Amino acid sequence: MGVIVVKNLRREYETSLGVVKRDKKIVHAVNDISFEVEKGEIFGLLGPNGAGKTSTIKILTTLLAPTSGEATVLGHKCFGEEKELRKKINFIFGSERSLYWRLSAYDNLSYFCDLYHVPEKMKKDRIEKLLEMVGLEDRAHYRVETFSKGMKQRLQIARGLVNDPEVLFLDEPTIGLDPMGAKTLRKIIKQLAEQGRTILLTTHYMLEADELCDRIAIINKGKLFALNTSEKLKDNMDSSMIEVDLHTLREDTVSRLKGIENITDVKVVTDDLGHRLKIECRNPRQIMSLVNEQLYDNKVKSINMREATLEDVYLKIIGGEQSA
Repeated sequence: MGVIVVKNLRREYETSLGVVKRDKKIVHAVNDISFEVEKGEIFGLLGPNGAGKTSTIKILTTLLAPTSGEATVLGHKCFGEEKELRKKINFIFGSERSLYWRLSAYDNLSYFCDLYHVPEKMKKDRIEKLLEMVGLEDRAHYRVETFSKGMKQRLQIARGLVNDPEVLFLDEPTIGLDPMGAKTLRKIIKQLAEQGRTILLTTHYMLEADELCDRIAIINKGKLFALNTSEKLKDNMDSSMIEVDLHTLREDTVSRLKGIENITDVKVVTDDLGHRLKIECRNPRQIMSLVNEQLYDNKVKSINMREATLEDVYLKIIGGEQSA
């Protein structure tokens, strides 16, 4: 049995419709999802805003009661055995607000150690080791309000480890970080997994999920749509991508491309730089000449062929569901 076990989990909310509060609607934030996470695994939970990721994490961290179904972590029920479970887990938000900005980094960790009843004889050594692990030993006695966002996020990782948890939940830990800060945080997450900790993480960054996660679950509107390793999810696409950057795009170009055999989908992304066509296809080398023929009256900047990425998988699953 896995370290985290979720079976037919549901969480429903009742909301009012319009001005008349008597009119109610049931929102299915988590809608009959099931999965397991093994010991030492980095498990990614991906989905758009409102998909049910945070509600799922709140249930697993004992902050929210499920409507129905089962959720256990380390063999403890997430609702009903909270006291036993909370000693063994911790939760790190992407927000900076779970720290006390007017306290120093050391005093923040000291305070949270006291909350988790870390013995006094162990506390100083643990705090020093955690600050060293996240590269903040030289800033131990500086107020957190003087820290950059990346430093605050690293301190939050240390804060989440004060009770030496077996399972760590990370909700968008690198959100808003610059590339160097995000890279540093990913390195720390990998080190934690190498130590044998089990990590469940949410993120909107597909490259990050591809790099970090042993397995990935994709959810939308509370439902689970895919669960596998990143490589197998990409292999299951059974297709490659042709990307075309255009200065201009004629109205009938997409319909003409969709008429080519072995092209399974065409998406258009438009921004200030122009238009980008994402053409999902089989046998791209064989159909490249046909694609070029249908682009003859468009101003093409570049055309590239590549294998499917995790982002392609995500957009196909989420995009298809949202447009259904």
